[in-house]
Amino acid sequence: MATTATSVADVCAAAKRASRTLATLGSDLKDAALNAIADALIERSEEILDANRSDFDAGREAGLSSALLDRLALDEKRIAEVAAGARRIAALPDPVGEVIEGWRLPNGLDVRKLRVPLGVVAVVYEARPNVTIDASALSLKSGNAIVLRGSSTAAHSNAALAAIAAEAATRAGLPEHSISLVAGGGRDELAELATQTGVVDLIIPRGGEGLKAALKGVATVPVIYAASGNCHVYVERSADLESAQAIVLNAKLQRPGVCNAAETLLVDAEIADSFLPNALRALSDAGVALHGDARARAAAPQTTIDPATDEDWDTEYLALELAVRVVDSTTEAIEHVNAHGSGHSEAIVTRDTEAARAFQLGVDAACVYVNASTRFTDGGEFGMGAEIGNSTQKLHARGPIGIRELCTFKYLVEGAGHVRS
Repeated sequence: MATTATSVADVCAAAKRASRTLATLGSDLKDAALNAIADALIERSEEILDANRSDFDAGREAGLSSALLDRLALDEKRIAEVAAGARRIAALPDPVGEVIEGWRLPNGLDVRKLRVPLGVVAVVYEARPNVTIDASALSLKSGNAIVLRGSSTAAHSNAALAAIAAEAATRAGLPEHSISLVAGGGRDELAELATQTGVVDLIIPRGGEGLKAALKGVATVPVIYAASGNCHVYVERSADLESAQAIVLNAKLQRPGVCNAAETLLVDAEIADSFLPNALRALSDAGVALHGDARARAAAPQTTIDPATDEDWDTEYLALELAVRVVDSTTEAIEHVNAHGSGHSEAIVTRDTEAARAFQLGVDAACVYVNASTRFTDGGEFGMGAEIGNSTQKLHARGPIGIRELCTFKYLVEGAGHVRS
C-alpha cells in the first residue's frame, strides 16, 4: 500500500497505473477481492479495534464532540457491518461494460454508449474510518483505483483498515496500488492531491465546510462535494399524527450526528395545536434542545423551547437539537425548505396526494420523501451496498454516490470502411 513516504504525486501516479489494469478486469476477480477484504476485516478485527482505541482516546482527550466521537468509534458490530457492506457491493451487478444505449445510424454505423470506470478516485474524509472500506469497495467494484486521505483524528484506524484492505486485494489478484493512503501532510498535502490534473480523475470530500472551502480554493481536478445535510420534515395538515410523530422522532433521534438526520421540523398551522404538544414533549424527553418560532412555542407551552433565530434555520446541528417552525401552507413549507435547506433530503408527512406531489416537484433536493424518514438517504439503504457520500450537486452525480456514479461512459462506434463525405 502506498503512503506519503514517497510523495503524493508518486502515490497518485502509481494509482493511475493500477487503474489501467483495473479497468480491464472481469467481475469475478473484483468480487473475489472484495470478499477477501471482508474476510480480512473479520479475521483482523482486534488489530483494527486496537488502532481505533488509540484514535478514540486521543479524540476524547482533545475534546471532540459526541457526534464526532460517534462517527469515529468502531466496535465488532460496526466492523461486521462494514465487512457485510463490502460483500453486498461484491454481489451487485458490475456496472463496467454495461451498454447504456445503442443504435444504428442511417449510414450503417453502429453506436454504443458504454459505462466505463473514471480511473483514479480520491476521497478526502474526516473522522469516519468506515469510509476507508466503503470507498475502497465501491471504487474497486467500479474498476477504479482509489487514493484515500483521512483526517489525523482517525489516523491509526485508517492506516490499519487501508493496509488490511490493500493486502487482501493484492493477494486476491488486483494490481498493487489499487488502494492507496496518503496521510500526515496537512493542507499542503491536500492541495497537492487536489491538483493532480490528468492523474486523479475525481476527488470527493466528506467533511465539514472548512474542508470544502479548502478544496474549492485550490482544486484543479473535478470535485463532487459530499454535502452537509440541513434536512427538514414537514407535517402537512392532513397527516396521520401518530405516523408523523414516529417519522419525526426517527429522523431526529435514530442517529443525530449524520447528514440525513432532520434539523428542522415544519408543521402546518391548522394542526400545530394538536400535533406539537405531544411531539415536542417526546423530543424534549429524549434530550433534544428545541428552538422554535413564536407560534411553535405558543402551541406547546408546557415544553421548554428557546426562541429560534435566523441562524437556526440554516444550521446543521448534527446533535440533539431541532428548529421548529409553524407554516401556513405547503407552498410556504416548500419556500422555507428551498431557502434554508442544503439540497440533501427533505420529507413531507401527508395523506393529501396533491400536497405530496407539490412537495415532490417543488422541493429542490437530491432526495424527497413522502411519509418516510429522511434517515433512509444512504447507499446501503438504497441497495447500493454502501456509498462514498451524498452529493447535492446536479452534475454528474446527485444523492448517494455508488458504483454507477463512479463511472463515466464512452461511445464505441463500429463501421465497415465508413468515411465521411
